[in-house]
Amino acid sequence: MPARICIPTPLRQYVSRKDAVDVSGGTVGEALRELTSKFPELEKHLYNDQGRLRSFINIYVNDEDIRFMQQDKTPLSESDEVRIVPAIAGGVPTAERATLSADEMKRYSRHVIMPEVGIEGQAKLKSGKVLAIGAGGLGSPLTMYLAAAGVGRIGIVDFDVVDVSNLQRQVLHSTASIGKPKLFSARERLSALNPEIDIRTYETKLTSENALDLMVDYDIVVDGTDNFPTRYLVNDACVLLGKPNVYGSIFRFEGQASVFAIRGGPCYRCLYPEPPPAGVVPSCAEGGVLGILPGIIGVIQATEAIKLLLGIGSTLNGRLLLFDALEMSFRELKLRRDPACPICGDKPTVHKLIDYEQFCGIAPAQVDSYTSEGDLDPVELNQWIGERRPMYLLDVREPQEYQLCRIPGAHLIPLGQLPSRLSEIDHNDLVVAYCRSGVRSGKATQLLKKSGFKKVKNLAGGILAWSDKVDPSVPKY
Repeated sequence: MPARICIPTPLRQYVSRKDAVDVSGGTVGEALRELTSKFPELEKHLYNDQGRLRSFINIYVNDEDIRFMQQDKTPLSESDEVRIVPAIAGGVPTAERATLSADEMKRYSRHVIMPEVGIEGQAKLKSGKVLAIGAGGLGSPLTMYLAAAGVGRIGIVDFDVVDVSNLQRQVLHSTASIGKPKLFSARERLSALNPEIDIRTYETKLTSENALDLMVDYDIVVDGTDNFPTRYLVNDACVLLGKPNVYGSIFRFEGQASVFAIRGGPCYRCLYPEPPPAGVVPSCAEGGVLGILPGIIGVIQATEAIKLLLGIGSTLNGRLLLFDALEMSFRELKLRRDPACPICGDKPTVHKLIDYEQFCGIAPAQVDSYTSEGDLDPVELNQWIGERRPMYLLDVREPQEYQLCRIPGAHLIPLGQLPSRLSEIDHNDLVVAYCRSGVRSGKATQLLKKSGFKKVKNLAGGILAWSDKVDPSVPKY
């Protein structure tokens, strides 16, 4: 039987700052057990070592005191409201406040002498728990500054390995880390920076199946992702859990930052209700990024996370910060919560995590695959070239990518220009399109087929696969 348990202010820190939690249970006892199973840190504050409700905790059902009733025999109806009422005396109990050692006082002395932080604020940081999604460009500076600031627990979710192309911006890692999991060098670097903190790493891809479990024990989630499916997943999970989502994104010379999923404020879906069509907005791997840019945006994200933990200042909730490195300018836009938002609106229609690859229109075959049905394998293309088979080899990347490396004999027509330059290609030719990884060229082949071209092939895996399978001298980027 579904029921709602109202959480008092002193205990909200143990339930992701929620003021109410929906649970199921036929009795009050069953409902409370489900509550503590969802939020294990709450259990010791409600029950003693013998499993009995603590004497300073009262339970009410529909404003009726049930202290003298047996909880497991007190039935619940669908509309019942359970309220936890603890004894309060003002302030924060000393036993619950983190304490600082002499070494920590010295390490964080520049914080402690600030009236806005002080010993109490530094203790809040020590008790704080922040989960970073990604150990890449944004994740590097934000986790380093959170660690240096003394945030007590830092979790990092990542499943990638270090590539030499990462080192231009991902300062957590070094040349010695190439080929190793990013989490390995992240843990090593952060532990060396501050051995006083708890670093937890999760070597897995964030999915709809694991997101809620990974995030539930953290106070704040910081989004350091680089793709739309994961960005919407992070947003929705934060809204469902009631956790702040510190957002950042980067591309070439421009960056964005905000704070989403604060109660009463907008979420990422309020800003962008729907993702752009797959392949329309290039990734940093396709479009490039100034190496310094993620440092700037990542530090802004770290600043927002620390302010949230301290409860000071004005966060970017309801504001979108835009940064242009070329102009060295910041601009701020006001954001409003959308009452019709499907996840955080007045009448939400999304109540659980969904398939975000499907939501963003990304088919499994489009994800950097070397062998997709109907595609041409690089080895076979090399054979065709050796046989001098007639074909029009179409490169749909950008000019700067073409200058970096190319397949001999290719004609450059960037994907964005292709619709207006179709006349340059003979309809009778066999057209083989390629890009960096096969995603943009997949879009190009669809466009060509819709425009009447009958003989069209997409090079599976793009020039990256060509480098792996045919010509290792072709640089990978």
